[in-house]
Amino acid sequence: MLEPKIAEAVAQEIATRLRLFGLSVHRAEHQGQIRLGAVGDSAGVDWKAVRGWSGVADVSPFPRPFQLVSRTFHPHPTVITVGRCAIGSEQLALMAGPCSVEGEEQAFTIAEQVAKAGATILRGGAYKPRTSPYSFQGLGEQGLKLLRRAADAFGLAVVSEVMDTPQVPLVARYADILQVGARNMQNYALLHEVGHADRPVLLKRGLASTIEEWLMSAEHILSQGNAQVILCERGIRTFETYTRNTLDLNAIPVVKELSHLPVIVDPSHGTGIRDKVAPMARAAIAAGADGLIIEVHHDPDHALSDGAQSLRPEQYRDLVDQIRTIGKVLGRTL
Repeated sequence: MLEPKIAEAVAQEIATRLRLFGLSVHRAEHQGQIRLGAVGDSAGVDWKAVRGWSGVADVSPFPRPFQLVSRTFHPHPTVITVGRCAIGSEQLALMAGPCSVEGEEQAFTIAEQVAKAGATILRGGAYKPRTSPYSFQGLGEQGLKLLRRAADAFGLAVVSEVMDTPQVPLVARYADILQVGARNMQNYALLHEVGHADRPVLLKRGLASTIEEWLMSAEHILSQGNAQVILCERGIRTFETYTRNTLDLNAIPVVKELSHLPVIVDPSHGTGIRDKVAPMARAAIAAGADGLIIEVHHDPDHALSDGAQSLRPEQYRDLVDQIRTIGKVLGRTL
C-alpha cells in the first residue's frame, strides 16, 4: 500500500525496486490509493525494510493463494466493456446464440432473434470439444467468419471458444471474447496464452473443480498481464442424474465476496434440460450474477449439438422480459 497522493515517479520507482527482487508487480487503485501486488518467490525479500521505504504506507501478505483476483488486492469490482455491454456493472450481460455454428442461415437467423430479444453478445462455437470423436466438431475458421458477419449485421459482440494455444490468435481475429471451456479450465498452457491476448477471457468452471481451483485458474491468466477475466459458473458434476449438471448458485455470492471479477451463469449447461433453463436463469440473476450465457436455436430438435438444452427464440424473448423485471428489483438494467 502506497501513501495517499503519492507522486507517480515515486510509485514507479517502488515498483521498479520490487521487480529487482525478481517479482512480478501488478498495480491497482482504490479510493485514490495505489496498491502494488508483488507476486513471485519473495523468500529473500526483507519486507520489514520494504515497509520503511519512502512512499510505502503498509506491507501485508496476501491472505489467500489467489492474489491478483482477490478483493484484498483489488477491492472494487472489475468492469469489462465489450461492445455495448459493460460486464460487471449495473448492466446485466446477456450472451446468447447457438451451441455451434452450423451454417449461414442458422447463424443469421439466431443472431437476429437474440438481438431483438435484448442480447448484446452472440455466443457460438466454431471449435467444439465433444465427448465423442464422431460428434460434430464445428466448422472451424469458416464458422468464426459466419459468427462475426452475423454479429456485425445485428450490432452484437462475439464470444467463442478457443481449445488450444495455436488457435488463440485465430479466434481473437474474429471474437471479442475468448472462451476457455470447462474441460480446459486447468489447461495452464492455454491459460497463459490467453493471458497474453488483448481480448477479455470468459473462464468456465471445470466439471469437478472447487471454487478455489477456479479462481487459481483465473490467477494464471491475470499473472500473465490480462486482467479482463469473466468467470462463468456452468454447473458441476455431482451424484445427481436428473439434470446434466448441478448448477452451483452458491458460487455466485461466494465468488463475488472473494474476487473483484464479474461472474456470469450458464444455465443451459448447468441443467441440460430446456424447460429448466429459465427458472435457473431467473435464480442466477436474483443471486447476484452479472449476466447469463444461454443457448438459443430456432430449430433445436435438429441442432447438431445441445439441442435438448437450447431455448427457442420466443422462449428466450420471454425470459429476457422476466430478467428485466427481476433486474429492476436489484437495481440492474439490460
